Amino acid sequence: MPFQIRDKHGASRAVAYLMLVAGGYNLITGVVMRLGEPVAELAALGVASLAFLATGVVCIRRPQALPRAFWPAVPLLSVAAISGLNYATRDTTTGAQLFYLWPLLFAASFLSRWLVGITVAAISAGHAAVAFAFSATTAALHDWPAVSVAMAMTAFVVAGLRERNDRLRAVLEAQASSDSLTGVANRRAFDEELTRTAEAASRGGDPLALVMVDVDHFKAINDTWGHATGDRALRAVADALSGTTTGTDHLVARLGGDEFAVLLRSGPGEALRYAEQARARLATAPGLPSGPPELSIGVAALPHHAGSAEELQRVADAALYGAKEAGRGCSAVAGYRINAA
Repeated sequence: MPFQIRDKHGASRAVAYLMLVAGGYNLITGVVMRLGEPVAELAALGVASLAFLATGVVCIRRPQALPRAFWPAVPLLSVAAISGLNYATRDTTTGAQLFYLWPLLFAASFLSRWLVGITVAAISAGHAAVAFAFSATTAALHDWPAVSVAMAMTAFVVAGLRERNDRLRAVLEAQASSDSLTGVANRRAFDEELTRTAEAASRGGDPLALVMVDVDHFKAINDTWGHATGDRALRAVADALSGTTTGTDHLVARLGGDEFAVLLRSGPGEALRYAEQARARLATAPGLPSGPPELSIGVAALPHHAGSAEELQRVADAALYGAKEAGRGCSAVAGYRINAA
């Protein structure tokens, strides 16, 4: 999205620090150290400095009070302010142009590529206005393209590094939330999603069903056919659970060993149908020398059988144990048993 801001907390802090530093710097160097110069010029610099300081305080204390359009406008407003101050002070020195680095780095760090491009163009135009107004034409013709190219290259490098870091972070987040053997979610991701969806269901949202799954006699598969076959059996279970359609989003997780869990935004009836369809799908899995494993399944739903995430887990576990006690290879929903298809 063109106006999406990345890391709003970091962006607000970056703006706050800039405004506080810029406000103090301009107040000292533009007003205090130039007393005796035209009053109108000093007043303009003083008002601008105070405006910077006020904006910095708001960004630290109440960034949510600022409109959404403020954040993508920040680099352009900063470029305008820097160009205006450079023009007012007739400053064409290299040091003055270095202030353009802040809006450039802000855009490259927090905004989309096309806003970065607009920021580079604004910097080029702002610097040109100052350079051609107060420098010799020959000097301006050398200085203006040099600054523009340097800013463009800096933006390109920073934006590229940011995108590379985003990709690496996405990979690390995926690795941190998925099971390395089966590719489904791990316990950490399951716990987070269970907490989030249970809270939503408790507030009156869609019901939440929890399907607990155990692979029957998994130790015998490992002992008889080897751990490689056992791993293939676990992947087949994960594929069956993931590949079974539910009509709604569902999260499949491996909690550890031969235990899986599935979260569905549905009631117990739909969850039970899902469980039996997954069992049927697994029964057709090819290529396992041990044959497709059987499953014991327990189903519970919130708010039908529980009022919280913890209680939902307890009820679903109890249903799973009921399925095991009934002879395994079957599904149980909150205290009653359904024979396997």
